[in-house]
Amino acid sequence: MKAVRVWAVLVMWVAAVPPAGAQASAGDARIVAAREALRSGDGATLDQLAASQSPHVLARYIDYWRLHHVLARAEAPDGGEIEAFVARYPGTVLAERLRAAWLARLARDENWIGFIGAWGGLADPDDGLRCLHWQARLAIGDRAALDEVAAQWQALSTREAACTTVIGQLAAAGRLDSEALWQRFRRQMEARRPRGAETTLGWLPAEAIPEPALLTALLKDPERYLENLTPGFERSRTTRELALAALGQVARSDPRAAYMRFVRISEHFPPDERAFAYVLLGWRGAQDHLPQALPWYRAAGDVPMTDEQYAWQVRAALRSGDWSAVRRAVLGMPAAQRAADVWTYWLARAEQALGEGAAAEALFARVAGAPDFYGMLADEALGRQFAPPAAAAMSAAMPAATLADVEDDPAIRRALALFRLDLRTEAVREWNWRLRDASDEFKLAAAQVALRHDVYDRAINTAEAVDSRGNYALRFITPYRTLIEPQARAQGLDVSWVYGLMRQESRFVSYAASHAGAQGLMQVMPATGKWVARKIGFDGYRRSVLQDPETNVLLGTSYMRIVLDDLDNHPVLASAGYNAGPGRAKRWRDARPLEGAIYVETIPFDETRHYVKKVMANAVIYGALMEGRAQSLRARLGSIDPALAP
Repeated sequence: MKAVRVWAVLVMWVAAVPPAGAQASAGDARIVAAREALRSGDGATLDQLAASQSPHVLARYIDYWRLHHVLARAEAPDGGEIEAFVARYPGTVLAERLRAAWLARLARDENWIGFIGAWGGLADPDDGLRCLHWQARLAIGDRAALDEVAAQWQALSTREAACTTVIGQLAAAGRLDSEALWQRFRRQMEARRPRGAETTLGWLPAEAIPEPALLTALLKDPERYLENLTPGFERSRTTRELALAALGQVARSDPRAAYMRFVRISEHFPPDERAFAYVLLGWRGAQDHLPQALPWYRAAGDVPMTDEQYAWQVRAALRSGDWSAVRRAVLGMPAAQRAADVWTYWLARAEQALGEGAAAEALFARVAGAPDFYGMLADEALGRQFAPPAAAAMSAAMPAATLADVEDDPAIRRALALFRLDLRTEAVREWNWRLRDASDEFKLAAAQVALRHDVYDRAINTAEAVDSRGNYALRFITPYRTLIEPQARAQGLDVSWVYGLMRQESRFVSYAASHAGAQGLMQVMPATGKWVARKIGFDGYRRSVLQDPETNVLLGTSYMRIVLDDLDNHPVLASAGYNAGPGRAKRWRDARPLEGAIYVETIPFDETRHYVKKVMANAVIYGALMEGRAQSLRARLGSIDPALAP
């Protein structure tokens, strides 16, 4: 019966393996069947496939998947088998990942002695494993682990349960004072992690821990919570902090309403807590582009803030056109944050607007030269547009022998085989692990090998890791050009902008799929694809057609045209609309004309803000490469017209 099951799985998956003409190799079906058996939890099939000794470049993956399945089962696994696999493939990504899975299983079983014994050999443990290691050491009485946690607790991931456990042990040992815990509570509430915030409250001294019903009421209806505050709430740090948390929750959705609630109770807070409330109002008000945001920030004074809150203070000043406030806000940042290119550029702009030409020029020079959003803008401020790269910056010619050696590297061969079988997650892990400590020469050759095998995203990312200011022939490739260019021109679209957007969307991976469900080269959402297909009269639409490059580009460029028409024919607005939706792109305009760069910098969604910067800078580079002439990012950004009155 088991043999029948194995044969059925092999038959089912053999159709998914490319034919010999597509560089398939004998045994591919066995690899794909093993991966499917792991996905479906079919341990019997994994055992039988692993028992086969037929050679394959990916044969070790079958053993790896079988052992992963063993670790997931209820019965105790054989640690000797795990250690034997790790010893057989030392230094590989599979050995690293299997050891990590083995450690997680030992922790789940609370086998702390075994955990400590298996700990050695991990090259790159994440926060979760590091915290489990501390937990194991504390469990056997190693109190020195607590000192290490105390030194690092603020930087640990708030999403890892093991880190919460060891920080709780730190608090239980009296190593965290109430102020540190209240600051953690604030950060967790700001990040919308109420369960973590509730846990933090439980670490406070007994007399400061609020009734659970209070936090429940706060989260359920923060406005009503503020309405129901009774005189005397100010006598307790706990009730004041809960009121501030409720204020922050209201401000997230309606900063004006939060302010109206706050003015009724503001006198009940000491100055530092009142200042924190104004930071919350200024931060959320700036994200909503309210003119009151800057005055709220001013009311906060010089109270310490998070990096994001400092950033939005600058953005509030940019939206208001107050260059003196821009300068004050940037100079008020911590030194490390202030040194970032984005804030150096805006400080330079403020100095320029305030008549400090020499200071502005020196600041622009710090940022100029980088082929990115602010590097290009700084160059233009100094009178230089982005020109077609010199031949030396296009790509280094690699000796044929070097390319052959890289292509024959065992880990690269495994990665390419995994890409061929559409086992993309494993392929990327194998590729990245091999390159993490490789020389620049090896990486550059690997990028060229990836391009030779049409693995476009690895070609781009690997070349970028070597030199983000060069290797343009690898970093700004133009695959599918005979498909993309005619469709872009048929829609009246700038081809360099289409390529700039597509590079950011998918890195030209035709079968790319996002967590949200976007598909293909242009990451078209299924619902959007269906709507566009109906609008342009495309018959036979179904979700699967989004994986076809030609159809994906047809629907994607058609959607770009629709969005562009709806958004003043402006590529900045259309780029924002393509990522976040046209309605949001419209709402983010101002009541007056707004410089394109300021519009981009004040987009309230981090993902969309970074996306638009990348797309527009990409378009400049593609324009220079395709047209052979200098390009202006500033001209592309232009000015954003005011929002129309409702």
